[in-house]
Amino acid sequence: MSDSQQTDPAADPVPGPLPRWWSRPADPVGAHEASVPAPRAEPPADPDPAPGTDTDPVAAPAPAPVPQWWSRPADPVGAHEGSVPPPRTEPDTDTDADAEPRYDPWGARPLQAVDRGRAGSRRVRLRQGIVLALGTALLAGGIGGYAGVLAERQAGTRLELPQAARADRGRAPESVAGIAATALPGVVTLHVNGAKGSSTGTGFVLDGQGHILTNNHVVNGARSITVTFSTGESVAAELVGGDTGYDLAVVKVDGVRGLRPLALGNSENVEVGDPVVAIGAPFDLSNTVTAGIISATGRPITAGGDKGDGSDVSYVDALQTDAPINPGNSGGPLLDAKAQVIGINSAIRGGDGGDSSGQQRGSIGLGFAIPVNQGKRVAEELMRTGRATHPVIGVTLDMDYPGDGARVGEKKGEDGKPTVTAGGPGARAGIRPGDVITKVDGVRVHGGDELVIKIRAHRPGDRLTLTVLREGRERTLEVVLGSANGS
Repeated sequence: MSDSQQTDPAADPVPGPLPRWWSRPADPVGAHEASVPAPRAEPPADPDPAPGTDTDPVAAPAPAPVPQWWSRPADPVGAHEGSVPPPRTEPDTDTDADAEPRYDPWGARPLQAVDRGRAGSRRVRLRQGIVLALGTALLAGGIGGYAGVLAERQAGTRLELPQAARADRGRAPESVAGIAATALPGVVTLHVNGAKGSSTGTGFVLDGQGHILTNNHVVNGARSITVTFSTGESVAAELVGGDTGYDLAVVKVDGVRGLRPLALGNSENVEVGDPVVAIGAPFDLSNTVTAGIISATGRPITAGGDKGDGSDVSYVDALQTDAPINPGNSGGPLLDAKAQVIGINSAIRGGDGGDSSGQQRGSIGLGFAIPVNQGKRVAEELMRTGRATHPVIGVTLDMDYPGDGARVGEKKGEDGKPTVTAGGPGARAGIRPGDVITKVDGVRVHGGDELVIKIRAHRPGDRLTLTVLREGRERTLEVVLGSANGS
């Protein structure tokens, strides 16, 4: 028997042409030779087969046709070689020994294995795509949420602009801040309750015994006085004495330690244009500091006069300043560049008419202070005796005289007293009724008020030179000021 299969056409029909829906992969010949096993060799034919053994190829049925619903995957040959068993090979009947082995596409196992691998791969890739999409969505959402939170935080963050660093708070002693720092511990605010209601004023410490100087109109008629220091501590105070003509008063506090008296300057040294600082409690705003200059010196002003009989009129040869002074500043210190007191703030020239309640309007830059030289003398007298003395020349003036100067009355007064006091300073100097006094120490006066102010700017016993106009002729007289008790 021959080693090869028989090729009798009657016994083994020649297979028909390959199905048209199958085609050989387009890979070059030999691309998968390394991975496809060599064809299996058939064992040699038994020369004497056992009875009953069918070796006739005619009896072998032809392979069943492959179903048309199956198609080979489009993947290149070898994509699933790791999971698909090698195809079975049949002995080649071609006499050409060099023909390459033919791949059997009709084997059941390779077809089923390739089909299962492809479906599993699709499911895996589908799951991977879903996971990738979900991961991308979660990542994008997380980034967007973080960006939103960051933007919200930035929007809610407090805006900070560039700012200078904190510097040394020390100031030059002659600066406004330096003057205020020196003087404020010695300035007080007074709250007064009286028969006509309550009022607020200012004062400053004179000595370590608790004496405080202020305006008389601040404490006049007081039933109780409370003094508040710059530290906020408040204590009760008692009235020592006051004088209406000078509009000055002294009060005293007891049991207070660490008092800071203010240094007193000399008002004779003040010049127009000198810088000044005012401290007070305008409209009850304690420890208010304002600054300005000396606008004028020797400015004659009168204040008060509410009673109508002249007994409450104050006569001041004032220092004028443009430092803002308002109601409540009364009695406070006017300080020079050395933080020394040169005046006691007492009056302002407000806007015309006042307001509807009758209260005085605020500052318009015309403030007036009692010179400290006059304040010092009056304060000393009030501290010693509770009363102040006034310098006088012993004459009665005609306050209705329309001309320039101060005229001595020609007739006796309503009380029958002569207009020139017998034996008084004026009589001894040679003043007569009807004389018109035009100058005091060479400074012209324009009315009776100015003459009183110029005289009260001096002490009793001071010597003055008066220029008198009599019968059209000027005369010069020397007068030594006398003394009278004030009110």
